Amino acid sequence: MVEVQVLVLDGRGHLLGHLAAIVAKQVLLGRKVVVVRCEGINISGNFYRNKLKYLRMNTNPSRGLYHFRAPSRILWRTERGMLLPHKTKRGQAALDRLKVFNGIPPPYDKKKRMVVPAALKVMRLKPTRKFVPQAAGDIGSWEQGKGLSHCLLRLLESRELCSCHFSMTNRKSNQLLLAKGSQKTGWRALPCE
Repeated sequence: MVEVQVLVLDGRGHLLGHLAAIVAKQVLLGRKVVVVRCEGINISGNFYRNKLKYLRMNTNPSRGLYHFRAPSRILWRTERGMLLPHKTKRGQAALDRLKVFNGIPPPYDKKKRMVVPAALKVMRLKPTRKFVPQAAGDIGSWEQGKGLSHCLLRLLESRELCSCHFSMTNRKSNQLLLAKGSQKTGWRALPCE
């Protein structure tokens, strides 16, 4: 049996609709697709128009405005809308071949990430056109700069800083222990790198 190769796409700087259309076609053809860094996906158009698009219910307004807040889930929902047979077995299998992530999780951080030139914002939009810089926009609070994607980026940065600080303190404590041990015994330990 032939192993299907996984296509890892970097979502940063892509337009939501163009990227979703290309990914939907690849998934329907049988390729496994992984999209990472979904928090960097852009949406073309005015912020206010995009906000109204997500905050409406066409048929029965009393049923509410149910939508995902995470950028990866917004892309997933767009993909599901583009996969016309998503209620059939073929459509479900296609959705199973698609994975979307905020950030870059460990199995994919070592793999080569591709871009789709036909979906890049710099290739598709004129420089003067308006766009929403993050796919989630800020759907959670609808104040620019205070939404879920902004909080997610700050959380990832703080985790990275904490892990760097932790590894630095461990390294210093190991060096101190080596120095104390060499003073007691008279042996010099080689530095571990």
